[in-house]
Amino acid sequence: MTYNKPSNSRIRLGMVGGGQGAFIGDVHRIAARLDDRYQLVAGALSSDPARSAASAADVGIAADRSYDSFEQMAVAEAARDDGIEVVAIVTPNHLHFPVAVAMLNAGFHVICDKPLTSSLEEAEELAALVKSSGLVFAVTYNYSGYPMVRQAKQMVADGELGEIRLIQVEYAQDWLATNLEEQEQKQALWRTDPTKAGSGGCIGDIGTHAFQLAEFISGLKTTELLADLTSFVGERKLDDNASILLRFNNGAKGSLWCSQIAAGNENTLRIRIYGDRAGLDWSQENPNYLSFTQLGESEQILSRGNASISSSTGFIARLPAGHPEGFLEAFANIYRDVADQLVAHGHNQHTDSDVLLVPGIDQGLRGMEFIDKAVQSNALGNKWQKFNNE
Repeated sequence: MTYNKPSNSRIRLGMVGGGQGAFIGDVHRIAARLDDRYQLVAGALSSDPARSAASAADVGIAADRSYDSFEQMAVAEAARDDGIEVVAIVTPNHLHFPVAVAMLNAGFHVICDKPLTSSLEEAEELAALVKSSGLVFAVTYNYSGYPMVRQAKQMVADGELGEIRLIQVEYAQDWLATNLEEQEQKQALWRTDPTKAGSGGCIGDIGTHAFQLAEFISGLKTTELLADLTSFVGERKLDDNASILLRFNNGAKGSLWCSQIAAGNENTLRIRIYGDRAGLDWSQENPNYLSFTQLGESEQILSRGNASISSSTGFIARLPAGHPEGFLEAFANIYRDVADQLVAHGHNQHTDSDVLLVPGIDQGLRGMEFIDKAVQSNALGNKWQKFNNE
């Protein structure tokens, strides 16, 4: 497969959230620009009008297209001949749903940060709206954009591991090991507040990434989970550590550990998948390499950009082997694939999204069900909870 940049003009992008001091806003803007497929033309970058205007000026948005609210932005942009075509939602979780609804109703495609919403009920309502709208909706589970993650997925699909038996996935950090919210640290404040983050703390912030990666690479669906959620720090109302057992639809078993109080861990996302013929091991902190070991043979280290990896993965490798690609490039791969979908949508064409596998509304909904079932399991004394896989 060969990637060719479309000859059409850049896609007009709007953004809600992501103002001054917001890490994830900068990440989305860099990802959108890396392949020169988008132009950021409008935004409601903060709930504070002055900060929103200053933030817009910082990133080159014209003053007349900097809005005081997302509602104002949706109405004004829909009325313009040169209005936005797609909007990126990079707000705290509790605003994902109302912003997405407003933008979809205004006719705009959506790129939404994860988790999808702050409750399963909102997620189900949003999923119905997306499907009835016919618009493109992407959820930035950005770790699925890494070339070696897609290589792993392809190898599983090709049967190189045989029948999948075990999945072990973990995502550990230590940044909330102390009570940062009491120090008014902005990111800690909203992520530990159930009115803004929803019912999941650590499981919503990073556990959903681990869960999505397990299903994404394996191609399996979780049927049941059993969760033990803990809040170790102070009077924290949401979990900061979780140990979760998983059962999959082919009979495979798994475990998921996520923690934001694990001293010495920066951003340790790791997944291991074992079949009856071979196993895979990938770590986000060393993302350009994938360990593959066939039963009874020596370990093989596959390198991103090397001729040994599949052509479909080579399609998204940006640099020759030995030149590291990382977090921003993986995020940009999601934006690039969404751009392809938007161009195809504009021409009423089918896309190869089944190959590119941009996380969409269905994966967003799965993430919210994961949070909901984990919270229920813990509240009921660590009981198995069944997923709705209809």
